[in-house]
Amino acid sequence: MKAIRRFTVRTVLPEPLRPLGELAQNLRWSWHPESRELFQTVDEEGWRAAAGDPVRLLGAVSRERLEALAQDRRFLRRLSSAAEDLTDYLTNPRWYQGQSSELPAAIAYFSPEFGITAALPQYSGGLGILAGDHLKAASDLGVPLIGVGLLYRHGYFRQSLSREGWQQEHYPVLDPNELPLSLLREQDGTPAHVVLALPGGRSLTAHIWKAQVGRVPLLLLDSDVEENHRTERDVTDRLYGGGSEHRLLQEMLLGIGGVRAVRAYCRLTAHPAPEVFHTNEGHAGFLGLERIRELGGEGLGFDAAVEAVRAGTVFTTHTPVPAGIDRFDRELVGQHLGDGGELPGVDIQRVLELGMETYSGGDPNVFNMAVMGLRLAQRANGVSTLHGAVSRQMFAGLWPGFDADEVPIASITNGVHAPTWVAPEVFRLGARQIGAQRAEDALMIGETQRWEPVAEIPDPAVWELRRVLREQLVEDVRRRVRASWRQRGAGQAELGWVDGVLDPDVLTIGFARRVPSYKRLTLMLRDQDRLMDLLLHPERPVQIVVAGKAHPADDGGKRLVQELVRFADDPRVRHRIVFLPDYDMGMAQHLYPGCDVWLNNPLRPLEACGTSGMKAALNGCVNLSVLDGWWDEWFDGNNGWAIPTADGFADDDPDRRDDVEAAALYDLVENQVAPRFYDHDANGLPARWIEMVRHTLVTLGPKVLAGRMVRDYVGQLYAPAALAHRAIAGDAARELAAWKARVRGDWHRVTVDHVETGSVGGSPELGSTLTLRVQVTLGDLDTGDVDVQVLSGRVDDADRISDPAIVSLKPSSQPDIEGRRLYEGPLTLDRAGPFGYTVRVLPTHPLLAAPAELGLIATPAESEGMTTGILR
Repeated sequence: MKAIRRFTVRTVLPEPLRPLGELAQNLRWSWHPESRELFQTVDEEGWRAAAGDPVRLLGAVSRERLEALAQDRRFLRRLSSAAEDLTDYLTNPRWYQGQSSELPAAIAYFSPEFGITAALPQYSGGLGILAGDHLKAASDLGVPLIGVGLLYRHGYFRQSLSREGWQQEHYPVLDPNELPLSLLREQDGTPAHVVLALPGGRSLTAHIWKAQVGRVPLLLLDSDVEENHRTERDVTDRLYGGGSEHRLLQEMLLGIGGVRAVRAYCRLTAHPAPEVFHTNEGHAGFLGLERIRELGGEGLGFDAAVEAVRAGTVFTTHTPVPAGIDRFDRELVGQHLGDGGELPGVDIQRVLELGMETYSGGDPNVFNMAVMGLRLAQRANGVSTLHGAVSRQMFAGLWPGFDADEVPIASITNGVHAPTWVAPEVFRLGARQIGAQRAEDALMIGETQRWEPVAEIPDPAVWELRRVLREQLVEDVRRRVRASWRQRGAGQAELGWVDGVLDPDVLTIGFARRVPSYKRLTLMLRDQDRLMDLLLHPERPVQIVVAGKAHPADDGGKRLVQELVRFADDPRVRHRIVFLPDYDMGMAQHLYPGCDVWLNNPLRPLEACGTSGMKAALNGCVNLSVLDGWWDEWFDGNNGWAIPTADGFADDDPDRRDDVEAAALYDLVENQVAPRFYDHDANGLPARWIEMVRHTLVTLGPKVLAGRMVRDYVGQLYAPAALAHRAIAGDAARELAAWKARVRGDWHRVTVDHVETGSVGGSPELGSTLTLRVQVTLGDLDTGDVDVQVLSGRVDDADRISDPAIVSLKPSSQPDIEGRRLYEGPLTLDRAGPFGYTVRVLPTHPLLAAPAELGLIATPAESEGMTTGILR
């Protein structure tokens, strides 16, 4: 008989074991080895059956076992020590508490997905894993973050393969009571909730579940509650599922409902209210509209509220292509946000303008979430140096007249949470070298000097570690391959060959990620005969482990998976190449450490960052990658290999490009990677390979850490945003909004009328200084409203100034009879060769975060008589 309803009955722990429940409910156990080892001793077989999930473990352990542990003095001492360690971690000052008092009291961090642990499957790929690592690193550093997301009752999806190798999706139902979550409740014990108004008088109610990620609370909104009708209950059914309206409702709940959840949490727990709101991609952009609504209720007009909201908002973009941005039909957005929807009384046209694609080539009939995110955030960033440059180019249309280099989008390169991704064996080796506390600090905080002792680890210790990790991977792969083939319909008698899959002494290459076309899962198959030769080389064989999920609606991605699986099914090579279905965090934590080489071959520059190679590097795995994302800035020629790219073929002949880059990949593996791995010295050790491993750890270790990333966010974005939040409020926000309106309204009258330079006599020489005079018309604006600048420097053949020096000129007189003003200043010829200059006028105000913030600029007209130009 099948049950008509399913729910979870939680175990009541004996009083001496109560701290076990507290340890299980704080997800710090997911990156704290001592806590996991403690849970394993509760019931080793149960721990394996629960896949390393303490909540599931405690729900299944027998009462007899619990009673025995309650009498076990040795276990109770370990439990007491673990509980004290957690209390110390949660309460004592950490890095953040030792910094300036000007830092924000709290930061709210919004993301559509969070990858904390496989036991809380609320992620699909890199965006969610990055968000989870951000929260964990913030916890380690003591940064007062509040995470905000959605609780998806089906998660993303579980992946399996058909007999023919076609991806199949499964959506198991997740019961929050079986997860490391607690329901946020009001003082009277009733569930706290948020409510969104929907068209037609309907409403959307969501409960608030809390996951405790170390010191950081993560609030997850759940629409599967009895107050909702069926349609509204399904809003949080699955991650990245459903049609356009379904996605819109999810993003409204995340942004608008998320702000309300934060307010409820702070009210109920006395947590400081956030001064900074950080939206991780555009999905949560509606949080800005909710904060505008809040300020409107406090008497602030729309324009002033926009300025106040912008001041304390940080927007991180993760996509390098317009197709990766959520765009909704304007009418659909207007229907849900206008009168009868979520923002009654607010001019919906003003709201829709925030997401309008006003630039050349944009579609005025769509509402662009990234465009709104940029307009409602005074500070924005990409996730690697290269991605920052790509983003500035992609969104340059929002700041017309400015070079892409001046578009106000900075970059902070992603990092990964080392305690989560570093294998215990790697940590123990580091602890033996420098001590456990110093090793822990190196993983959490970084800084180069903490990693330098790694260079002194002896060759035999490094090589033995690498073999142990490879051997563990081989065991895990064989178990997963056997399970996958059984699921595909193979009988036990057919699977004797699985015991020979992979070899712990063979060069192992890993490739695991989502499967959109630009990541090129099957580039390695471009010349299958050549790949087969590499796999079966008699002296220098290679073995490859591949994993990845295609989006359920992406049949093209599924075909790529099937192509790879069919090649890996070939009896000639199936012991050398495998595809592992259902890639998740649990698999990744074996895969990264066990591989010798991590392969990454996206179409450049479409990989915004690509953090999987960082996780591999922290375990002594070297990267073999296209120069894209983080690898573009941190590859140094000795910490791995760069796959050459054929950028010239990108648009004209993509097939030719793939052929060229695949051939370069084969050449590298055959002629450089494999020979170095198998080049053993008289002691039987590959000394040059080991040196590369050490160099990777020493040079990349401190850079790729999420601790470094979060410290960068604090210093470069959170702290300035908090100061701006305090400065741009109330009357200051009204004054700034009025100033912007005045400047925008009169800017059409601002002109550069005449530019002239004094002569230095003869040919200009390096070090000479010219006097520059610029005549400008400001209309009704004052000299305090503008900055008149001269930009000078070396020029190319098209007279473009590269890396210009910028100097502000000073007004030298009152307006003439026609209202024009004269500005003067020096022009220093500080570079030899072709030299150029130009002038421009920008609006300026003490509360602007960047010169290009308003997107307004005035430059000289290209007319006869202007003397700006080139000095040769």
